[in-house]
Amino acid sequence: PTLHNKCSMAEIQSTKSRQKKVRALHQKSKVFRSGDPITSVLMWGVNYTMSELEQVPETPLLMPSDFKAYSKVTIQHSNYNNFVLPSKFKVKEYCPLVFRDLRERFNEDPDDFLISLVEGPLSAQGTAGRSGATFYFTHDRRIVVKSLSGEDVSAFHNTFPSYHAYVVEHGGKTYLPHYLGMYRITVDEKETYFLVMRNVFSTSWPIDRAYDLKGSTVDRTASEKELAKEFPVLKDNDFREKGERIHLGAGRQAVLDILRRDAQYLSSQNVMDYSLLVGIHDIAPEEAVTLDPETEVYAVGDPAGPGRQVYAISIIDALTKYNAKKKAAHTAKGMKHGGSAEISTVNPDTYLRRFMDLLTGVIVE
Repeated sequence: PTLHNKCSMAEIQSTKSRQKKVRALHQKSKVFRSGDPITSVLMWGVNYTMSELEQVPETPLLMPSDFKAYSKVTIQHSNYNNFVLPSKFKVKEYCPLVFRDLRERFNEDPDDFLISLVEGPLSAQGTAGRSGATFYFTHDRRIVVKSLSGEDVSAFHNTFPSYHAYVVEHGGKTYLPHYLGMYRITVDEKETYFLVMRNVFSTSWPIDRAYDLKGSTVDRTASEKELAKEFPVLKDNDFREKGERIHLGAGRQAVLDILRRDAQYLSSQNVMDYSLLVGIHDIAPEEAVTLDPETEVYAVGDPAGPGRQVYAISIIDALTKYNAKKKAAHTAKGMKHGGSAEISTVNPDTYLRRFMDLLTGVIVE
């Protein structure tokens, strides 16, 4: 195989290209081979880049150039069996040093990260929402991998430095997505982008039902197609009709404070259209439930409280900027449904106020 590195791990801030031939590709873990060439290459790439990253010493301070850096490897090996790995593929890891720093701040152990991503299958869960993104879950359900469009990647890069600064400022205490890595995979000349995140619903107890809440009412009822799924995600109108509440007891205000701070950060970045993802577990009469803050980072609730429920919550879909496209959608929806209708496409300040009204209404003691 031939390895081409641009801004390689060993020279992460260098703009020079270099080429070296290697006898073997040193693998840190035994990589599971799936029948899908794209996810197989992704798992191979995560394993390879993590192994390379071990050779790069940690630095106490990240530089602006680290947010533009990348590691890139091109593999050409005619002896590869296409049922194992394609004979030609490329892997690009974005901002390796920044993501390593984030994994440390989110207490994501490097070995656990690798075990989750490369030692078992990635299970596709179909597409979600209008974006058409595909979600893949690791074999242990700890991590979720989301496919991105090129537009999503650009939006991510625009907000990534401020997101990292926000995480640093608050010691990793946030209900925003915990971003752990981003990759571009090229197979058969087709590029696919992936964003790696913590799975909100990685809990020791099952999620009985889930909601995606925005605080609006127009088009906020789960469709028949969604309801037909094995695990549907319901919406605002469904939440209201079922009379649901999030009972947090004495912990209510602390959770609200973090959610408010997170939403204010998104608004400051001109972001809107985010949601509160809520997973609910109903505690059975004889069931003993505990929350482990080390592993269940999105878990909230009082297992001994009168509500007899625990929850996993996160603010998701945090990449949508209020741009010309969204402004046009706001105008079109306003004309269709009337100016007083609660549509989801509104400017960031209005979206923030409505989102906070939602949170203070549904999160109770």
